[in-house]
Amino acid sequence: MISSGDRLARPPRSRWTSFVADPSEPSPRTLREAGNPAHRSRVEHNRDTILVHLSDEDGHGWTVLAVDRATRRWAVGEGRRKLDAAREAFEGLYGGA
Repeated sequence: MISSGDRLARPPRSRWTSFVADPSEPSPRTLREAGNPAHRSRVEHNRDTILVHLSDEDGHGWTVLAVDRATRRWAVGEGRRKLDAAREAFEGLYGGA
């Protein structure tokens, strides 16, 4: 949660767009920004947790949101690799192994 003193300045208005599946993939699991294919997203889940993966704009790092399905508590992780960001988010939510 961001406190009011930490809020960012509101950006200028622009059109919203969506991430799209790569039509060349037979069974796409990753979405990409239509005008910037390096910017990707993916959502995966199991019985207990939802992970939302979002790459940096240039595709060289990841932010992952981990959400506990029962409580909706959440944690965020960041890393150069998707796996590292996911691990940080998951451990932030549930603690280390």
